[in-house]
Amino acid sequence: MAAPVDDMFSRCVDPAKASNCVEARFIDKVKGKGLFAKRPFKKGDTILIEQPLVSSQFLWNALYKYRACEYCLRALETAEENARRLSGLPALSLPHPELCKVRPDRHQACPHCQVMYCSAECRQAAWEQHHKLLCLGPSHHDPDHPLNKLQDAWRSVHYPPETSSIMIMARMVATIKQAQDKERWQKLFSHFCSRTANEEEEIAHKLLGEKFRGQLALLRNLFTTALYEDRLSQWFTPEGFRSLFSLVGTNGQGIGTSSLSQWVHACDALELPSQQREQLDAFIDQLYKDIDKETGDFLNCEGSGLFLLQSSCENRNHSCVPNAEASFPDNNFLLHLSTLSDISPGEEICISYLDCCQRDRSRHSRHKILRENYLFVCSCQKCMSQMDDADMTSEEEEEEEEGEGETEGDDIEDEMTDV
Repeated sequence: MAAPVDDMFSRCVDPAKASNCVEARFIDKVKGKGLFAKRPFKKGDTILIEQPLVSSQFLWNALYKYRACEYCLRALETAEENARRLSGLPALSLPHPELCKVRPDRHQACPHCQVMYCSAECRQAAWEQHHKLLCLGPSHHDPDHPLNKLQDAWRSVHYPPETSSIMIMARMVATIKQAQDKERWQKLFSHFCSRTANEEEEIAHKLLGEKFRGQLALLRNLFTTALYEDRLSQWFTPEGFRSLFSLVGTNGQGIGTSSLSQWVHACDALELPSQQREQLDAFIDQLYKDIDKETGDFLNCEGSGLFLLQSSCENRNHSCVPNAEASFPDNNFLLHLSTLSDISPGEEICISYLDCCQRDRSRHSRHKILRENYLFVCSCQKCMSQMDDADMTSEEEEEEEEGEGETEGDDIEDEMTDV
């Protein structure tokens, strides 16, 4: 059952404006819904800003001291605290500290379990939506509490780099259990893309990995013990739990927040004399080198969320030539959907699952990545125009060129890495 049209826009910052700009409509049984422009957009325009129905920080990310608001995922460390931890330099001082937007004086803890929020507003919103049911109170550090056992089991089968969290599912259940209008919330969650039984099985195995594919039953038992609700009994059956697991794996949108990244962007926008600009840029370059040496690639508070409208231009509506992208410039869970090119009225809005380097690879390579990771074959305009290309991966093409002596030498750095 699809969500009512009005509810489709209910999580937008400006629902009326969003509903005048785009519409979600059914395409076909393969693609499902799509998001279409109702007015022209220029490159760089913001199409909409959307809040997720539910979101959660990844469990390993939180365990490794990436401190984020329990509700909106806003980074709680100041830029300087963040830089010190990531670089391993405890005495580091950032220039222009006034550019950091984190406000520790506004942070509040849940008075019962002590989880942290960036503001009183977020603490209240979480309590009213799902935290009243999920709050562990004095059992927050009790390893035998059912919710803690569920989270420990998830961490034991889903290692970094993380792509999902069992707590998204927990918050879905808790939201419905706490809601006054339970039917409305069930309809909202029913909007998200569903899969066939075989696809659901593949997605579950993808999330858990080959080594832990047998652990789905364990997770379901722990999930049931911690959260069972008669009204949602179908979610706790083996088939229903697998479907819920697949829904989160298919529709979850990654969220990344960073007070340091926000500070760097603010520094980039400063108007400075050339010498000061060079000094600041050199400082930032060295900082990132220090961070890379100490921490590697894991820089952000990371999590995922379920977004109603954004999910309509995701899933099988991916394009290898996307005309839009999702980002989180506010350092919280608010998703900004922005254009990468001009878009005409009636044109479908598509984002890409592939990064820039992956999109430049051969059609066969792109299909291999999408098939293995997202279980679909792309039929975008670029892929259709390359239907007659040889069925070989970019690596095979490179090996063939090397064998024929057509490469320009070892000094060319190959950016076409495996995913």
